[in-house]
Amino acid sequence: MPRPKQLPVIALTLMALLTNTWAQSAGLAQTPATTQSTAQPVSAADIQALKDGLAAALEQIRELKTELHQRDRAVEQAQSAADAASAKADAASLQAAQQTQSVDAMQSDLADLKAVNFSSSKTPFLQNAVLNYQDSAAATAQPETEVFNKQMESPITIRFRGINITPGGYAEGAALWRSRALSADVSTPFNNLTMPGASQSHLPEFYGSGRQTKITTFVDGRLGTVDLSSYVSADFLSAGTTSTSNSTNSYTLRVRQAWAQAKFNNGVSFLGGQAFSLVTENGKGIAPDDDMGKTNDARPKTIDAGYNVGFSYARQWGLRLTKNFNDKVAIAVAIENPQATLTSHSNVSNFLLGQSGDGKSYNSSATYSFNPSPDIIAKIAFDPGFGHYEIYGLLARFTDRVFPCVENVTADPACTATGATATTGAYNTSKEGGGAGASARWLIAHHLVFGVKGFGGNGVGRYATGGLSDASVNADGTLHLLRNLSGLGTLEYKTKKLTLYGYGGVEYAGRTYNFDTIQNKNVGYGAPTFNNTGCYTEIAPGSGGFTPGTLANCTGDTRALIEGTAGFWYKFYTGPRGTFQYGNQFSYISRNTWSGNGGLPAGSSGLQPGGLDTMVFSSFRYYLP
Repeated sequence: MPRPKQLPVIALTLMALLTNTWAQSAGLAQTPATTQSTAQPVSAADIQALKDGLAAALEQIRELKTELHQRDRAVEQAQSAADAASAKADAASLQAAQQTQSVDAMQSDLADLKAVNFSSSKTPFLQNAVLNYQDSAAATAQPETEVFNKQMESPITIRFRGINITPGGYAEGAALWRSRALSADVSTPFNNLTMPGASQSHLPEFYGSGRQTKITTFVDGRLGTVDLSSYVSADFLSAGTTSTSNSTNSYTLRVRQAWAQAKFNNGVSFLGGQAFSLVTENGKGIAPDDDMGKTNDARPKTIDAGYNVGFSYARQWGLRLTKNFNDKVAIAVAIENPQATLTSHSNVSNFLLGQSGDGKSYNSSATYSFNPSPDIIAKIAFDPGFGHYEIYGLLARFTDRVFPCVENVTADPACTATGATATTGAYNTSKEGGGAGASARWLIAHHLVFGVKGFGGNGVGRYATGGLSDASVNADGTLHLLRNLSGLGTLEYKTKKLTLYGYGGVEYAGRTYNFDTIQNKNVGYGAPTFNNTGCYTEIAPGSGGFTPGTLANCTGDTRALIEGTAGFWYKFYTGPRGTFQYGNQFSYISRNTWSGNGGLPAGSSGLQPGGLDTMVFSSFRYYLP
């Protein structure tokens, strides 16, 4: 195709050709100067031929112009399309680079999270955080509004300087009714059930409470091959000296758990702080309970914060070393906070076990034993594929200071020597205690959980929910450890929305007494000669109307606690906005005592009074997601 600059040349060339053609046809062509020219007349045919030639040339020029115009237009359109495509390509390249940077950042965060060993027995709620990051990475190609909404509906996990901070807990509105008053909130003091003669046994009680509301925070991060984590939880089931229910129902914050853990890739973990004792049963493996009702929680699902009689646990300071073998076998050893509990009758003041709190760091209205060493606990857990099994043992040491001259024992020359006092010859004595326990749980058909557990030994009463004593005291002031036994049966049915549960438990404390030759009577715990005759006789109240009468001649040492419980939880909603659930619990409990003759004639059968209570609980809870 001719270029635009060539058109004038083409036109002139055509004109020259036409002119030459016409000249030749008309006989006007030039000859050399030496040739004689002869003039020829121009005819009408010649003029017409010239006109036809010009018309043809003009038509050809017009066609060339039209073709050139179309070509220029096509070039302009192609150039415009090319420019637009180039602009789109540049924009797409820029957007791809930005998205790549965003995805790289999210993948880096996700890699940090994936590097942490999130096992279902430890931190199930952090798995939701990982899923949240995965969703965020996949959402880079989604509209901004959709991504924002998904992030708003994700679990509450805050990433800060390489660590994940997950707040949690729940708010509860609970109510309870007891057929016999105990003046207790949602945590039942099982060993305080009143005897038949107590005025409280004739009065029911109702309380509403929000004090079991929990506040929790879990922190998790990765440092090389170590998963570092910490957990803190608190509720309001404690009372200060000014706490009442008269107006504002103000109660103090209570620490439940506060521990830190380092978990290595080789299955070794180290935990320190306040946590549920190693005695407490797990749902899988051996891992600290997150206290949020997740998969590793094997505690009774009761509304009663005291759980159920027969359940063995403690929540106390400890240092724990654990080794996990491929999630099939786990072993652990721990040292934990000791604390001896004591019940004794008719003893003289010839022994010292501890004292009241200093009023600053410890409660001045409570007693604290002097403990020579921590409790030592070892456990092994098996998860072969069907069922979860645990075996554990506990070693405890008890010490008191004995004052042999308090009773002025004449048989001891040191006590009758000149200058001897009640503290002469005082000495320390110790006793070794401890016990062993085992538990098993089975999940049947994905919904039904059946479990049994038992624990027994000498001086282990405080490790069961009933709060039975560990020790008593002999006539000479030395400690005598009680034989303690406890057991619990569990039956739970779980669906996505509904949980049904039933528990049956028992706790036992053996008789521990001996004869005091100076006083000429039995001392200790549960002696058959102790007086129980006044356990059936009501006593008038003291002053002010808030002081029930104290029963006289009613020793009533507990022999056994027995409780049966049934209840349910129903979840109205479980999702990214949390969990709303409602529950009811019904419990029937009995407290059986050791028999005592008192002033009955010789040979008469002993009196064995007991306490009973029927309890109904209800609870509405909202859990943070």
